[in-house]
Amino acid sequence: MSTAAVESTVRGSKDQLATLPSVDRILANRAVATLIERHGRTFVTRQARALLGEWREAAFAGQTFDSLGVDAIADALATRIAARLVPALKPVFNLTGTVLHTNLGRAVLAEEAIARVVAAAGAPANLEFDLGSGARGDRDTLVEALLCELTGAEAATVVNNNAAGVLLTVAALASRREVVVSRGELVEIGGAFRIPDVVRSAGARMVEVGTTNRTHPRDYIEAITPRTGLLLKVHTSNYEVRGFTTAVDERTLAEVARRAGVPLAVDLGSGSLVDLAAYGLPREPLPQDALAQGADVVTFSGDKLLGGPQAGLIVGRRTAIAKIRKHPLKRALRTSKLTIAALEATLGLYRHPETLAERLPTLRLLTRGADEIAALAQRVAPALTSAIGDRFAATPAALESQIGSGSLPVAVLPSAGVVVRCRSSRKSSGRELQALAARLRALPVPVLGRIADDALVLDLRTLTEEAAFVAQLPLLGPMETP
Repeated sequence: MSTAAVESTVRGSKDQLATLPSVDRILANRAVATLIERHGRTFVTRQARALLGEWREAAFAGQTFDSLGVDAIADALATRIAARLVPALKPVFNLTGTVLHTNLGRAVLAEEAIARVVAAAGAPANLEFDLGSGARGDRDTLVEALLCELTGAEAATVVNNNAAGVLLTVAALASRREVVVSRGELVEIGGAFRIPDVVRSAGARMVEVGTTNRTHPRDYIEAITPRTGLLLKVHTSNYEVRGFTTAVDERTLAEVARRAGVPLAVDLGSGSLVDLAAYGLPREPLPQDALAQGADVVTFSGDKLLGGPQAGLIVGRRTAIAKIRKHPLKRALRTSKLTIAALEATLGLYRHPETLAERLPTLRLLTRGADEIAALAQRVAPALTSAIGDRFAATPAALESQIGSGSLPVAVLPSAGVVVRCRSSRKSSGRELQALAARLRALPVPVLGRIADDALVLDLRTLTEEAAFVAQLPLLGPMETP
């Protein structure tokens, strides 16, 4: 474009902007008045001014506009407001094949827990009020008895996640002292959050013993000095070392700790409260087992295999828990009444193990039969094929799910789903699959799968709302030709 043409375009844009109506005139428009009634004058006015500001900047950059009349502005303003009001946090269809997906909020709460959260959110609650004495209470007492009943612990406390539980335990029991840990247990969890970082942040000095694959009781014994404050055993829940390996079990390590006069803390990470082998799943270590074998403190998560809200559960001996509860960090890491409500309801389900697999969504999804999921894939595939167009082929297929969130890292669950491939073998097939995945994520309830082996894989293990999923597929719309 010539210099004269550019100058003409910019001049034309500026001439258009000179005719822009005032903010007051825009707000007086009938359609905008309706927006004000619905969303408030302050919010609508702010959005109108922001919209006009963006148009002015675009015009000075040389952009032209078809229409800048009041009605056109009202339509653009309505679209802008609708976009601003879409919740940032929204439900999604998790078809990734990972049941406890950290990025998707891990465990889905049971109906009982959801109802308890709603009740607690909508009214005052006795979070820190003793209804018997009429005096101030302690929020821990609301779930402590349940945790002790289920794990056999003498006492218990709760913080906002398991990493916080480990941090608080080390800070309360071994600050300015040494914490002895096996080199084979220096776990890194999501977000590059590492056990050495936790120990250091708690004000303790970590002493590594043994090797990556083999640690013996004598390694701990030789590392204990008058400066030792804690022995820490970490369950490697998000990886597994196989082959020529040796680790010290809790019972043996507890005896070493007892003879040295130092406490033993066990970080179980995912922390199941029931023997998963009874449900046909690989067994995970149980807090009650670690306590029975002599651990002074055990920490584990509330939102992984336990199937509850995000929380760090700390159980153990009364004297150790008392120190942990009194530490200044405890207040900074405490949970809200909503977490307590959901946790109490979830723990209550474990009192009835006969119905746990039906009432606890996490266990229900993990034990879902492959045949049931395969039948679901057969029903869903035709609707998906119709929605995505002739460029793709959607085929029911046998798949393998994983538990996720660092739980049982090498275990897989027989599953099924729909595998979508490009019908052509052209070089653009990868971009087309990425574009299709983006279209699925843009649906009212985003659909999240995974791309692997030149295909978009939709694992249906966690799809429980079949009708809602199928109903929105026609909204995908046609896909542009690359």
